[in-house]
Amino acid sequence: MDDHDVVHWGLRLLLGSQPWVERCLAARSGAEALALTRRFEPSVALVDLFLAGESGADVCAAIRAQSPHTRVLLISGAGRMSPAAAKAAGASGFVSKDLEASELARAVQLVGSGQTLFPTKSAQPEPLLTEREREVLELIAAGETNAEIARRLFLSPHTIKEHTSALYRKLGARNRAEAVQLAQRIGLLA
Repeated sequence: MDDHDVVHWGLRLLLGSQPWVERCLAARSGAEALALTRRFEPSVALVDLFLAGESGADVCAAIRAQSPHTRVLLISGAGRMSPAAAKAAGASGFVSKDLEASELARAVQLVGSGQTLFPTKSAQPEPLLTEREREVLELIAAGETNAEIARRLFLSPHTIKEHTSALYRKLGARNRAEAVQLAQRIGLLA
């Protein structure tokens, strides 16, 4: 499941050409993924961590609740997820979109065979947020306003607003509450 047409098309082409793949289905939303899961009960669901307006972790949990035998492999090109957070969502693995096509196909095959696949710390992509954006996010989670954050970090309110906008964009969040919720779900906040 991915909401980008090129990625969606490429994954279908890649996985559909594998001799061990019986059927390759594709969804562009959580609702569509759940409908396909209900109808076909797939062995593996490949779910993007960041979807337009949806959390891949939430979609993962919903798929697993609906079809406990369906194994979910989370994928992202935008950041990383802690293995604990991925496991809490019910995922059997997490990989980067930066993998070679053959490595991605192999990851799907491994998860489908019952194995788990979580990268080691050194194999994970660079952090999604900068150190300063993480500081701002932690202070937002603590309930501080932009003005309070600016005073605490000795920065201007305008700079804090820029950091806040950047972390919203990177997380795919519309507001403070959603940013904190998404960050907790993917393991950026405790």
